[in-house]
Amino acid sequence: MDTTQEILAKARERAEQMKLPYSGALLPVEAYALMQGLPDVKLVDVRTRAEQEWVGRVPGSVEIEWNTWPGGSRNPNFMAEFETQVDKNAVVMFLCRSGVRSHNAAIAVAQAGHARAYNILQGFEGDKDPNGQRNKLGGWRFAGLPWTQG
Repeated sequence: MDTTQEILAKARERAEQMKLPYSGALLPVEAYALMQGLPDVKLVDVRTRAEQEWVGRVPGSVEIEWNTWPGGSRNPNFMAEFETQVDKNAVVMFLCRSGVRSHNAAIAVAQAGHARAYNILQGFEGDKDPNGQRNKLGGWRFAGLPWTQG
């Protein structure tokens, strides 16, 4: 596996290629390597409480809903919760089911002045396969990374 600096450089390159308004885009295995190698890194899981309970969670993650459960409306307290739970200087990586809500969370945090915001591509469950099922094409669980269930 690459060093933490090499991983961050690859993530920045992806951000430039994809024209992302935040620091970078990580693959799940890269995010996990950063969790092991950087003392100030935080993984923020932005899935709903229901998803975390029923589908699974990443040990040691900070859990802040981007959308609330039930109903799916945008969490009006997201930034306030984020700012009380994550140090402004931390490397922060956002995770959701497939990488979409986490992308939006990374944008919001970067716009609020957090200079080290990253999205975890593929999310916790990855993209849907041709049969419409997740956990078969990428994602945290598919990569065999640590997770627990409800």
